[in-house]
Amino acid sequence: MVEKIAVFSDVHGTATGLKAVYEDAKRLGATDYWFVGDLLMPGPGVNEVWELFCQMNPSLIVRGNWDDLVINGIAGRIKPTKPSRLYFGRLAQYVASRVKPGVVEEMAKWPLQQTRQVGKYTFTVCHNLPNLNMGQALFPTKPAENFDQLFSGQSEAKVAQVAIYAHVHHELMRYATDERLVLNPGSVGEPFNRQWSLQEDTRAQYLLLELDDQGIAGLNYRHVAYDHGRDWQMALDHDLPYQELFLRQLKTGRVDTHNQELVAAVSEKHHYLSEYEDFIHNWREYPHSYK
Repeated sequence: MVEKIAVFSDVHGTATGLKAVYEDAKRLGATDYWFVGDLLMPGPGVNEVWELFCQMNPSLIVRGNWDDLVINGIAGRIKPTKPSRLYFGRLAQYVASRVKPGVVEEMAKWPLQQTRQVGKYTFTVCHNLPNLNMGQALFPTKPAENFDQLFSGQSEAKVAQVAIYAHVHHELMRYATDERLVLNPGSVGEPFNRQWSLQEDTRAQYLLLELDDQGIAGLNYRHVAYDHGRDWQMALDHDLPYQELFLRQLKTGRVDTHNQELVAAVSEKHHYLSEYEDFIHNWREYPHSYK
């Protein structure tokens, strides 16, 4: 038995990056795909990303915090009490204006945690913690004890040999306190590092996990080049909100999601507060199940 599993996460609406990852994984003989959360926003790809995602047809999917932001923003449940929350809500409004029927309902069914037996190993997979898909408890520099939490939740997770998570946008291989293995595939759309010389590499990241009868035969952390200009043109063509911030992200890798002052200035310039308030007031038909 030889399995080559392309593990990917944190696409964040970057259609061109996801296409590059898919083509690279196919070229290297991927036999399966696992998705570890955060498909849409803040990039311009909505149906383009979804169609690629369906072609990849991941056999394992977990729900990320930005997936929840899409769901809750479209439902009008994100109250714009501070600039970052308006940012999430206005981007969700953009998704609502483009997304095909049924997509958000499907995303809402995704679980927070899944386990999977492949060969001799059990894997536990979640976007962040098994019961919480946000927060910084598993930032790469945190103590090993924090990563022990990955082996909790479902009963199968407690006996798993390998944990996979995402969320922090860092490629990672490390160990829990009992030396069980912890992996992170990095980010397709928003690779992150506080060292700016490393941050300059904004290629799409994913992990090609190779398994054979003896166990893990290879961990191939891939950096895949793609044309960032195509996503920028899509942002222009589709009138993506917060274009200034998205362009800076494409050029530098810098993400300003929680830069409250900068986000507030851009929101005020484009009158996003009134647009989103009108949206949550007037939107009555989609999707009823989230009201």
